Amino acid sequence: MEDCLAKKMEITVSEAEKRTGRNAMNMQETYTAYLIETRAVESQSEGQCAPVDSLWRRYSEFELLRNYLSVTYPHIVVPPLPEKRADFVWHKLSADNMDPDFVERRRIGLENFLLRVASHPVLCQDKIFYSFLTQEGGWKEMVNETGFQLKADSRLKALNATFRVKNPDKRFTELKHYSDELQSVISHLLRVRARVADRLYGVYKVHGNYGRVFSEWSAIEKEMGDGLQSAGHHMDVYAASIDDILEEEEHYADQLKEYLFYAEALRAVCRKHELMQYDLEMAAQDLTSKKQQCEELATGTVRTFSLKGMTSKLFGQETPEQREAKIKVLEEQIQEGEEQLKSKNLESRDFVKSAWTDIERFKEQKNHDLKEALISYAVMQISMCKKGIQVWTNAKECFSKM
Repeated sequence: MEDCLAKKMEITVSEAEKRTGRNAMNMQETYTAYLIETRAVESQSEGQCAPVDSLWRRYSEFELLRNYLSVTYPHIVVPPLPEKRADFVWHKLSADNMDPDFVERRRIGLENFLLRVASHPVLCQDKIFYSFLTQEGGWKEMVNETGFQLKADSRLKALNATFRVKNPDKRFTELKHYSDELQSVISHLLRVRARVADRLYGVYKVHGNYGRVFSEWSAIEKEMGDGLQSAGHHMDVYAASIDDILEEEEHYADQLKEYLFYAEALRAVCRKHELMQYDLEMAAQDLTSKKQQCEELATGTVRTFSLKGMTSKLFGQETPEQREAKIKVLEEQIQEGEEQLKSKNLESRDFVKSAWTDIERFKEQKNHDLKEALISYAVMQISMCKKGIQVWTNAKECFSKM
């Protein structure tokens, strides 16, 4: 971890800017660009102020980077991007992806994504990632030249492997189930939180009615007027405070959303393992079939029904020379198949070892992050309740002085 990029470079997404331009279809579009600023840490420790390098990136470029990382490092739980469009929002929040508040939260999320990658022991060393941070022109061409799209597995192939693999690894099966459950639990939590935010907003804002009524009442009272006016002021302050409270809450909601999307990253690792296991089983099955064919040709016995066996009975047996030629071809194919199977077994073992190392790293990170987020959320709720108690304590004092 001492060699990770985050230790050597400060990385921030400092600004978001609305722009208008033309897309690949030459149609005008509005999009948001994000300013990435980087600064070397080493020169700062030597007492010098390192210059800040900066460049602009679109959200689609962040997506391209993450797709590249996911394909290039299939054994790694690649950090997710923040949502492209707002989800699990309560009614006062805009779901518009151009809304300034949403853009600001996404800016924070994109910075968090870059810091996650820069802190990862493997991903931080990737040259394409470093170029994403430091090289504005020609970066897309550099990514496409890697040919990573050709390595991407098709969804149909992945689905086929899921249903046809015969000996799935129990650990990955359990992990896949866990990621489904995690996603479900966090989704429910976010929905509950959105409903609570709606209700809470209404409860706080209705306290403004207390303020209005106390103010109106104070106008017709002499001895009680000042006390009622002051109490009304406290109620107005209380009603207005909910906006800042719920804005702070959105920060915790975004932390939960990150792990909602992390669940899909976990499933991606599981799907890749299923594909590798399926390819391994298909290679083993093909090798067994060729060995059986070779044995049948060598002994002249057919153990299973086949079209070739029926053809031989109808049109006569093959000559010894033909049989020898076929056996020779099969023996070469068997040798090649055994080497391929050995190679696939080694590849699978390496994948499992690397994947499980990263999964364990991810579990530690997840437990720490979610624990901190939930504790902070609870502290915020406690603080909010204390403010409510303080408002009514102040109101009580105002009433006592009447």
